[in-house]
Amino acid sequence: MKNIEYSSVIALIVVNLFPVFGVFYWGWDVFPIMLLFWSENVIVGFYNVLRMMACRPEETASWALKLFLIPFFVIHYGGFTAAHGVFVVVLFGQSAFQSTAGPRLDMLHKIVLENNLLLAVLALFASHGYSFVTNYLRGGEYKRTTLNGLMSQPYGRVVVLHLALIFGGILIAFLKSPAFGLVLFIVLKIVLDVATHLREHRRLGKPST
Repeated sequence: MKNIEYSSVIALIVVNLFPVFGVFYWGWDVFPIMLLFWSENVIVGFYNVLRMMACRPEETASWALKLFLIPFFVIHYGGFTAAHGVFVVVLFGQSAFQSTAGPRLDMLHKIVLENNLLLAVLALFASHGYSFVTNYLRGGEYKRTTLNGLMSQPYGRVVVLHLALIFGGILIAFLKSPAFGLVLFIVLKIVLDVATHLREHRRLGKPST
């Protein structure tokens, strides 16, 4: 079971290193990276809905609770994530939208395509999907977790992004090399991400053998 846990950690690290390639090969600046990290919170929310659906399926009474909690989570977390996305666009996307009256969906779509962000988002989606299958389904976490726990779990991810925004912004502002600052920012995010990932799975009491 340890192999399952740490293989998902390796996958998480590898996918999180994708932006380093983006910085040096595609010339990513701060905004594409922040947009990518924000999209990860959407992916986390998607898989959390699947986790809630699969949680303790043998308990008949829990299905009635799921009918209420899952829509509530989608609305609450969705609104929270949307507000966070506006924050990312306003704070870091000013140069990307400076030729327009403000953020527009067509411009956002253009930024995604021009920076090859779709490929990076798909990689993140696959990484979290791998963790969902290996840890949650095959690892039996769905038997040990609770709906109440799943309701609050993804918000830790938002905290990670907030910390990354704060400390990453400081790094990029004070370092003379933007590329070096971005790489340090990505490393910081990886450290926080892995710590959050391991804490979540260890809290569920994964068997140690």
